[in-house]
Amino acid sequence: MNFTNPLVYGVPCFLGLILLELTYSKTHDKKELYSWKDLGASLTMGIGSAILAPLIKTISAIIIFNYVYDVFNPLVNGIRTNIMGWESFGYAWYVWIVCQLLDDFSYYWFHRQNHMVRFLWAAHIVHHSSDNFNLGTAVRNGWFTILYKPFFYMWLPAIGFPPEMVVVCLGIEALWQFQLHSVYIPKLKFIDVIFNTHTMHQVHHAKNVEYMDKNHGGFLNIFDRVFGTWKELDEKVEIQYGVTHAPDSYNPWVILTHEYKDIWNDTKKSSNWIHKFMYIFGPPGWSHDGSTISVKQMQKIILQKNKD
Repeated sequence: MNFTNPLVYGVPCFLGLILLELTYSKTHDKKELYSWKDLGASLTMGIGSAILAPLIKTISAIIIFNYVYDVFNPLVNGIRTNIMGWESFGYAWYVWIVCQLLDDFSYYWFHRQNHMVRFLWAAHIVHHSSDNFNLGTAVRNGWFTILYKPFFYMWLPAIGFPPEMVVVCLGIEALWQFQLHSVYIPKLKFIDVIFNTHTMHQVHHAKNVEYMDKNHGGFLNIFDRVFGTWKELDEKVEIQYGVTHAPDSYNPWVILTHEYKDIWNDTKKSSNWIHKFMYIFGPPGWSHDGSTISVKQMQKIILQKNKD
């Protein structure tokens, strides 16, 4: 069966909603919500993602996902048929629901690792690099995350979900993520109990130390709650958006690549190969001499100060 990625229809809606929010903010009480240069950089990177994504997603869907789907169930001695007891889960409505839930589980770990592994953070920092939180920021995506994201989802076609189903679920997840980037939606009470909502995503984009590396979920917040990364918005705390080491530039190429340059420079700080490895694959902020510290270390210091 063939399905159309819902993002095909979502992109025109994205642009329309950005224009609507931009117009509303400039004519009402949040004129500072959008910066023209910042929006220009975000849209440039969003357009670049829109151009690159079809190519990369075609590779991931047609080649990677289909390859994994087939290799786990070849015509003879298929792993799924002989060991698991099924060839494919098919396209029943409940299979779609299960696939979407497992997609969200995969997204949680993909997103969390983007914050835990510096080399991945170098690609993901692009999305967090704006000091503004708006629908324009939602399309400010790094171009390099597309290269490794499929590997976090390969297990779904491997166990029997049709590749095209996985791609559609990825698209639905992306649609939900886009609309989260708005300050105009308040806390939603009972909806907040289950779903990842706008105020939770504001926490995720904050550079306040107590909010860093929280709320990694896609459309559900259950995995953040289970794995200890959930944080509720405290409306008494003034949120500061962005990152602690911002690129300080509106040049899209600088925004896309600045963290890779910083990694390269940091690896030259020590001749120890373990240190070099940690500068690349350790948590962002790690240093061999303590000159910079990770988010966990910062949060431990604050926690200790509060206890004292």
